[in-house]
Amino acid sequence: QVQVVESGGGLVQAGKSLRLSCVASERTFENTAMAWFRQGPGKEREFVAAIWRNSGQTTYSDSVKGRFSISRVNARYTVYLDMNNLKPEDTAVYYCARLPYWPPRGTQIMGSWGQGTQVTVSS
Repeated sequence: QVQVVESGGGLVQAGKSLRLSCVASERTFENTAMAWFRQGPGKEREFVAAIWRNSGQTTYSDSVKGRFSISRVNARYTVYLDMNNLKPEDTAVYYCARLPYWPPRGTQIMGSWGQGTQVTVSS
């Protein structure tokens, strides 16, 4: 079963930046659309950003558009999420996952969720 490992989270002040990384254990990574999701305290998990197989297409939730950027390096089986101008409402556990559909459909993913990485933004 394909596994993903997220990293890069931490505690930052509002307005600062963080880069999250997600490494997948799959040789067919380059044929898979990938996405980032998040779950804030007391909230449901929500979609954040997604990227098509060859980086040709990306899509973002309205809440992060213009501040976050998703990218991938297929040779490293890695997806990144660059988060700029962070806000306290971005506080959440961030997860990456493979997508079964394009464009993304809610929080539908292929396989199971990873452990996630905690991002905490202080005001």
